[in-house]
Amino acid sequence: MKRLKTGTERPDYRAMFAYTWDLADWADDAFVEEMHRLGMNTLTLAAAYHAGKFTRPEGKGSKIFFPQDGHVHFRARRENYGQIAPDTGDLAQRHDIFERFSARGDIALNAWTVLLHNSHLGMKFPDCTVENAFGDRYPYALCPSHPDVREYAINLCREIAENPGVGGLSLETPGFLPFRHGYHHEFALLGSMPGTENYLGLCFCAKCAKNAQGADIDFDGLRDRVQSRIRLALEADYEPDPDANRARFEGDLVTDPDLSNFLKMRCDVVTALVGEIRAAVRGDAAVYIIPSVNQPLGLSYLEGSDLAGLSKAADGLEVCFYRPPRQTALTEYDEIRLRCGPEASIRAVLRPAAPDYLEEGGFAATVAALADAGVDGFGFYNYGHVRRSGLEWAGRAMNAYKNGELT
Repeated sequence: MKRLKTGTERPDYRAMFAYTWDLADWADDAFVEEMHRLGMNTLTLAAAYHAGKFTRPEGKGSKIFFPQDGHVHFRARRENYGQIAPDTGDLAQRHDIFERFSARGDIALNAWTVLLHNSHLGMKFPDCTVENAFGDRYPYALCPSHPDVREYAINLCREIAENPGVGGLSLETPGFLPFRHGYHHEFALLGSMPGTENYLGLCFCAKCAKNAQGADIDFDGLRDRVQSRIRLALEADYEPDPDANRARFEGDLVTDPDLSNFLKMRCDVVTALVGEIRAAVRGDAAVYIIPSVNQPLGLSYLEGSDLAGLSKAADGLEVCFYRPPRQTALTEYDEIRLRCGPEASIRAVLRPAAPDYLEEGGFAATVAALADAGVDGFGFYNYGHVRRSGLEWAGRAMNAYKNGELT
């Protein structure tokens, strides 16, 4: 069996992603019994999360929930942080569900941690956020180039892993967020312009400028060219063709060495941060990276996610295979394996629900195909969002998986 960088053998990972507010509907023992019935041995529980408006099919009380933006869902201690420190959510202050489940021995606890997508902290520390080519700040996106942001991310992961009941961390948004990411009432009376959005997602803050200059990149010249590209699209008196708009950006990746080197520099920034987190976290706690919110995964470089680099800096990747059918998932898996090599640990995250799957057969076929391809376990997103029928699909798949009966 392959081994983690921690020196421990890889666990049999059959995980349900969940939020503390969904677990609050259950007695703890009953919820664990339900997870075991569904074939799960791990609870991947949100330790830090962003805002949302969540519809809860299985909610026993409320059906619509608005989580506190950018709060943590365990009792964080201020003395463990520097300039930037998290705020503990109201539910965790009243009932520390995360702590209760970490103290159990009958189900493994994995900490699902959203790192740099945090509008709450971005509003409090605007100088630590992404700044586009025109100087506009994005409060939802903390910049991984900023030393205070890096310190916060490292301290957060270290504190979570100090709890001996936490077996590992799944880190989401460790890098640069894309321009379009569902911000509150995100709105534009414009057609699709994927290339322009890629330019709008680039950070030109002072810390990124320092990194760029250290990499011999003409930062000011690049910013001027990016501004001109964005103006050309936004100020046109027609709707740009989406394919041509995308192709212009892709062409610039080849013809503008400053742009390609800038994107590579961003990948180095994120990979180094993940390596620092891995070094700071308790040695026997596994660190897995959810490398991208983009689909297809080949676009992950836009977020500073170098798949090969991240797989080596951490213990592995936890990849969202959200595009059906199974052939698409296998195409993504093969690309990751090609980039990362045969020793990289790759977990699969699937959604047993619409819009990905409308019937069980397609979902089960993807699980079986990925298991046969060699993934190191499965996670399912997400207990609070999925219909009962989808939970049962995941349960049947994981009971078959653990018994070696997948077909």
